[in-house]
Amino acid sequence: MAVFGCAGCGAVLTAAVSEVALPVHLADTHWETLHPPLLEGGTYAVAPALSDAVLLAPGDTRGTRLILERAAGYCRGIDGRDGPNLACLDCDLPVGTRLDECGCWQVVQLVPEAVVRLPGPPERPVMDWPELLATDALWHRLSTFRDIPAGVALAHVVVAADGAPIEAAPGPVADLLGRALGKLLPTGKAAAKRLELAGPGHGEPPADLVLVPIHPQTGAVWQPHSGAVPVPMDAALWAELAFPPHRTRLPAVGGLPSGTERDDPLPPHPSYPFQPSPYAFRNTLARMPTAGEPWLRALYDRAC
Repeated sequence: MAVFGCAGCGAVLTAAVSEVALPVHLADTHWETLHPPLLEGGTYAVAPALSDAVLLAPGDTRGTRLILERAAGYCRGIDGRDGPNLACLDCDLPVGTRLDECGCWQVVQLVPEAVVRLPGPPERPVMDWPELLATDALWHRLSTFRDIPAGVALAHVVVAADGAPIEAAPGPVADLLGRALGKLLPTGKAAAKRLELAGPGHGEPPADLVLVPIHPQTGAVWQPHSGAVPVPMDAALWAELAFPPHRTRLPAVGGLPSGTERDDPLPPHPSYPFQPSPYAFRNTLARMPTAGEPWLRALYDRAC
């Protein structure tokens, strides 16, 4: 595990935190919506796109103060528009930026040149897939933000399809990505590639492409054994598709008394068709090595 300190005076700035893969949710945000912390408490991630800044949950900071003259925001919080807004309590060196404005994932970005890594406790062991499935490590309450990892997965599916039509497996896969794939890729079952869900504890159905989870600690993509092309997906969203929650019902005995009405909750049903985040799709597609190919560039422009 890591502890980060001030490069100016050596003061401790964070709790002991364990490195995890950068969450794919960073690909997008929801406008004027209060977001939860980007990272779980006790963890950190490195963001290459942000000059290798260390990202961590705001609650894991220590020994810092808010620079009030840099605490501006749009309406409900701080958006970092004025630069680093956290200073070391001991030497007053600006060491990080806190973001908690509506439309921002709550996070602290440590300034790479202003912090140093200090000795910390031993790193916690990496959980294997059976252990991850046996705990709640894959369930992060995506709720209204599930469109963001879906948009990231959509970009990976499109690239893996290599211009061919996609036949999404009926059920959760088709519900999540079917409509979007139908709009982006050509139609026709003759040359269509079958897209299924595969992974630990779920099995490997026959398919050309399989949606598989990304290990939340290491960022490694689960590898199929069937020869299908793996398409990476956020582990929390994958778990939601692979192991959907089941409503518990008691066995019915007899009937209801006369005049009694049932009060079972209605099954969850969205008021409009699900749509993966277009911005997360474009943002992910633009960062992929093959983004410059003409057919992918045309898809990118079409999604704008």
